[in-house]
Amino acid sequence: MALLVLDAVTKRFPGAAAPAVERLALAAARGEILGLVGPSGCGKTTTLRLIAGFEAPDEGEILIGGRIVARAGGREFVPPEARGVGIVFQDYALFPHLRVAGNVAFGLAERPAGTRRARTREVLDLVGLAAFADRYPHELSGGQQQRVALARALAPSPAAILLDEPFSNVDAELRAELREQVRELLRATGTTAVFVTHDHEEAFTLADRVGVLHAGRLEQLDAPEVVYHRPATPFVAAFVGDADFLGGTVTGAGIVTEMGTFPDPDGLPPGARVHLMIRPDDVGFTPDPEGDTVVVRRDFRGPVNVYCLRLPSGRRVHSSQPSTAILPPGTRVRATAELLHVVTFPIA
Repeated sequence: MALLVLDAVTKRFPGAAAPAVERLALAAARGEILGLVGPSGCGKTTTLRLIAGFEAPDEGEILIGGRIVARAGGREFVPPEARGVGIVFQDYALFPHLRVAGNVAFGLAERPAGTRRARTREVLDLVGLAAFADRYPHELSGGQQQRVALARALAPSPAAILLDEPFSNVDAELRAELREQVRELLRATGTTAVFVTHDHEEAFTLADRVGVLHAGRLEQLDAPEVVYHRPATPFVAAFVGDADFLGGTVTGAGIVTEMGTFPDPDGLPPGARVHLMIRPDDVGFTPDPEGDTVVVRRDFRGPVNVYCLRLPSGRRVHSSQPSTAILPPGTRVRATAELLHVVTFPIA
């Protein structure tokens, strides 16, 4: 049985042209780390607020541990403090007047004093901050504050933890280390987690499954590898990685495009028109004064150069090349494409 279930959940806000979340259906298993990604305004944070109990659904229902905690129309509604859910806010929301130990113990007020102290020490040991128990939040680094917030959320042994952009306030060089620490903590405690982020690479690194939200709708929910290599929609394809699209026509020989003919894995009918997804690591090229493709620009990204190429039709595609491969704009080349995964979308 899934620990967390959202069943056809819709949330509307007064004056909004469209629902913030529409017919959202997803489930998270016990111990699963679920990542929700999407652009600003897609419904990520609203989804967390619905799970936490800060908002009530207008349609559908939410279950935690098999218990209905929210049902449309207010017929059933369990308040946030009774849902058994821990929350790590984007700004951590630590109490500045309490020391680290006091922040962590805040959610344990109903437990006996001895039990509260023991649990606080246990969780601080877990996040590697036992030596900082007597410090105030302003005496900690951003990464340490993030771990205090996580410890506070873990202390009551919640059924699930919700994390809202948990690494957005951390320096870029620390994010990878903190992601690994958070993942290890969640695995060690067997805690179910749902986190939201606009960074698909962050979601791919941390989550067991990734859901992509767009305009309040869940466009795809699957393993990170599937979402990247087998995107369900053009929006997912473009959001989770650089994607270009070639127009193609299905023939008996395959899908014919201006960059070549590719297999038709879906058995589409001859004559069907499709968009073929192509990513920068699918595209190669060689300089050739007689080539029919032109380098438009080069974007240096450290380990790689990403070239923008203009094909004979005027359509542009991108190509990842080693950082040492430097060609100026205007260079004529011959472009080729090798696709490990052929993904197509019908042209209406």
